[in-house]
Amino acid sequence: MPQTPRSAPAPSPEELMDRLARVAASYYRHFAAVAAEHGLTLMQGKTLSLLVRPRPMRALADLLACDASNVTGIVDRLAAQHLVRRETDPADRRIKNIVLTEQGERTVHGIRAELMSGLTALEHLTPDERDTLHTLLGRAFPETAAPQDRAPLSP
Repeated sequence: MPQTPRSAPAPSPEELMDRLARVAASYYRHFAAVAAEHGLTLMQGKTLSLLVRPRPMRALADLLACDASNVTGIVDRLAAQHLVRRETDPADRRIKNIVLTEQGERTVHGIRAELMSGLTALEHLTPDERDTLHTLLGRAFPETAAPQDRAPLSP
């Protein structure tokens, strides 16, 4: 991306934080609305999005930054809708992994498609701009860059 001369000083870290907060709030409002169209709460949608691979309840609680007892309720409601199921971990039978069902996979793909249709500005970025944004976000938030935790909806 070509560098252009600056006419104003670079934003301060506080201004960047405020912008990120507004971006996150906007994204989550949109995410919540799309999840609701599928009969889900924001947290249920976020949980589904994290299940690109089976995960134990403890891992879900950590990724959602909430108590394991809250995750149990979320998973119970998703299971009642036939979107997830519990499976015994083959390496440790004491652990129950949460797995998307076929209906859950279809729901995640539908939510993702609807989210992307509302985020068309990302498609208008050039490949170099998307690469730069991806790199900068990874540098600013290195904990989000782990490939094993990439989720289809990136909550």
